[in-house]
Amino acid sequence: MRKVTLRVVFADDNYLVRAGVSALLSEDDEIDLVTVVADADALIQAVAEHRPDAVLTDIRMPPTQTIEGIDAAKRIRAEYPDIGVVVLSQFADDDYAFELLENGVGGLGYLLKERVSDRDELIRALQEVSRGGSALDPKVIEVLLARKAHEEPSALLGLSDREREVLQQMATGRNNQTIAKTLYMSDRAVEKHIGSIFQKLG
Repeated sequence: MRKVTLRVVFADDNYLVRAGVSALLSEDDEIDLVTVVADADALIQAVAEHRPDAVLTDIRMPPTQTIEGIDAAKRIRAEYPDIGVVVLSQFADDDYAFELLENGVGGLGYLLKERVSDRDELIRALQEVSRGGSALDPKVIEVLLARKAHEEPSALLGLSDREREVLQQMATGRNNQTIAKTLYMSDRAVEKHIGSIFQKLG
């Protein structure tokens, strides 16, 4: 059975990161790296031109080196709901994660740059978001939960047993498909539970 090729646009302002990640992705026959850009404006133009299946982008890019990648991700998801977006960050920052995920996790991923060297994990994340699922780094989930626990200690008590099981699986870094197999659920059910978890946890 022939593998499906995933068309990807990649954005990062750091030349070495662009070169390294591009080489990593280009080695895999499941990935068609259609173009690589260095800033958010070029990313938006590239998405409009190429209509990829997924986007991989750094969070901090010119001109302000703050949240250009997050702003671009939200705009891409709003204008092209079929395109998944994975953002890369140096740190598991709860403010960044909250900013990215505040309106829902479908089609979005947040990975730490330290994970990029694991090509299989990176490709799984891109595939997951291209299908409308989510791909969140375990450390990102930890900081979000820590933030929520600090703000509202009883929030986790509002989760159902099944939602807690799904959350536990997410915190170990498993993707939606693996969670579905582990918990004997459909992919769609896992996505619904994840949506519900994020809604309940605010």
